[in-house]
Amino acid sequence: MQFAIAVATDADSWRVVRRAEELGFARAWFYDTQMLSADPFVAMAAVKTTKIRLGTGVLIPSNRIAPVTANAFASLNKLAPGRIDFGIGTGFTGRRAMGLGAVKLADMEEYVRVVMALLRGETVEAEIERKRRLIRLLNPELGLINTRDPIPLWVAASGPRARTLTAKLGAGWIATAGDVEGAAAAMADMRERRLAAGRGAEPLESVVLTGGAILEEGEPADSPRAIAQAGPRAAMLLHRAADAALAGLPMMAPMPPSVAEAVAGYIELARKFTPQGAHYLENHRGHLMFVKPEERRFVTAELIRRTTYTATEKEIRERFAKLTVTGYSEIAVQIVPGQEHAIEDWGRIRRAFV
Repeated sequence: MQFAIAVATDADSWRVVRRAEELGFARAWFYDTQMLSADPFVAMAAVKTTKIRLGTGVLIPSNRIAPVTANAFASLNKLAPGRIDFGIGTGFTGRRAMGLGAVKLADMEEYVRVVMALLRGETVEAEIERKRRLIRLLNPELGLINTRDPIPLWVAASGPRARTLTAKLGAGWIATAGDVEGAAAAMADMRERRLAAGRGAEPLESVVLTGGAILEEGEPADSPRAIAQAGPRAAMLLHRAADAALAGLPMMAPMPPSVAEAVAGYIELARKFTPQGAHYLENHRGHLMFVKPEERRFVTAELIRRTTYTATEKEIRERFAKLTVTGYSEIAVQIVPGQEHAIEDWGRIRRAFV
């Protein structure tokens, strides 16, 4: 089992990433959430390390045209040869924060096709400004970029159709799960889809992207420290539920009864967000970074326990051991802005699996 960190991208992310490398973490994933955090390519270029891998976790296709993305990855690949990862998703956070829905899977698949072909040095047909035309990176031999070292593809896939596409592409899989049971069920589903795609014999690279807090004995799951470190990830469920309810859409999964009251209360609060018609501006403020004062009462101990890995060090080790048995190859833990010191706690967990 490898361990990684996921960061809300900061122009100074190199500080925590360098410490992650010192602690033995294998990879750092950078958010691509343009209305909430810094640009991942700028931040990744500032990282001066020698071993740790650097990846977009995850890039949103609509943020940049495919040739620009290919060029950016090839540029990073010169700075950190063979240590760059192309993680991509349909854009829950970055797009919802602008009132937009997810990118269509077919559009994401086409985007991946063009980016990966360019990185392989191929001439590829792509649609640019509503016209199909041939493009390629014209002079990689000058050494201004690096297309020699491969850049692996990773796809964030929570739903069945996205997992089917991940299997079809033979990509690494980025999963999100706050509990072992959900992670195990998702892994079983992914294995079935890889079998159907004819990839059952190939190794599956898979990462659980999650977060939480390591509690002291007797410390409640909604202590001030736990709220600061795990609360932002727990609040994701509230933000997702409000987006769905205010758009008249069903939730992606049934709501656990133990948190239904908190979720319903937050939805009622979100209906009053201003400006009316743009609730997403307030709904996603602080998303994955901090708990807003007005939403604090809905981020309950039960919600944190249900949606994050928040427990004592012994309990966390036991849960991560189960994830290893399930078949995941990497666990990526979120490091919340202002809580960078938590990486020391997660470093102890990592060492337990050496």
